[in-house]
Amino acid sequence: MSLDNQQQERRRPDRAALVIAALLMVVSLVIAWSTASHGAGANYARVGPTTFPYVIAVAFFGLSIWTFFEAWRGDFPEREKQEISPILWIVGGLAAQMLLLKTAGFSIATGLLFAATARAFGRGPLWKTIPIGFVLSFVVWIIFAKGLQLSLPAGPLEHLLF
Repeated sequence: MSLDNQQQERRRPDRAALVIAALLMVVSLVIAWSTASHGAGANYARVGPTTFPYVIAVAFFGLSIWTFFEAWRGDFPEREKQEISPILWIVGGLAAQMLLLKTAGFSIATGLLFAATARAFGRGPLWKTIPIGFVLSFVVWIIFAKGLQLSLPAGPLEHLLF
């Protein structure tokens, strides 16, 4: 392949980065619109409660423009191929935790999240990480619910022992 073909192939717009640029633009517009639509209270100082959201919106707007031009020129480095399996394990663990938190309680739901995340990172078989996750999550529940008197959902495991 000649040098000209390589440069042209490399100079193709990066679609993923263009999507990120568009998302940054949307976020900046939402922040600006939200800040403008909420009336600020009495403000006697130059720097008030709306100053920093506008600064953040302008920063995101600038990042979106910069990202767009870099993506359009194809200047981002080549990305490695992404493995989907670890992402699915973590997202599945989060979904399981959200669905089971009220019915199964904190220890079981968070223990399953721990096991799924450990599996995503290639650590230990599930038959080992699930009980470890339950124990660690139960200790965290004891510290927060009993020690600090915070309200965490209790399930069968927590009711069995307390």
